[in-house]
Amino acid sequence: MDFTQDHFSLFGLPRRQEIDAPDLERRYQDVQAQVHPDKHAHLTETDRRRAMQWASRVNEAYLTLKNPGKRAEYLLRLRGHDPEIECNTAMPADFLMAQMELREAVAEARAGGDADELGRLRRRMKKEIAGQHAELAAAIDERRDDARAAGIVRALMFQEKLLHEIDEALDAVGA
Repeated sequence: MDFTQDHFSLFGLPRRQEIDAPDLERRYQDVQAQVHPDKHAHLTETDRRRAMQWASRVNEAYLTLKNPGKRAEYLLRLRGHDPEIECNTAMPADFLMAQMELREAVAEARAGGDADELGRLRRRMKKEIAGQHAELAAAIDERRDDARAAGIVRALMFQEKLLHEIDEALDAVGA
């Protein structure tokens, strides 16, 4: 097994945004079974340490490919395109306005203990995120529009954070 490979090659997958999640899971289980530290418990300390490193590498690759946003960011970097996650906070004004309105709606629903409204907001956010995932796959796999894909990755960070806040609000109101 060559651990200098990229995450896609490690699991024998093509470098694509669109992947078959159950297939990734099966491939992960197969690779993890080969490198699991328990399988190397009878070997030397050096070999056991290496097995731990392999298992960590496989887990990191799996978690990256499993998450559409992280997978897209990884793919963009493999292509030599920096998505500027840490330094580019510029977003379209209409997107930012919509995010602010949603945050206010979440805060109001949380303060009012309105689980139904929080549930509605959660379904809306999940639908928007699913749409972003589809657009991300089209931008990367079909159009090879890395700049557009980077913008979607940055937008997803806002949306996933808001979804997390909605889930916290639902927990807070006991839903």
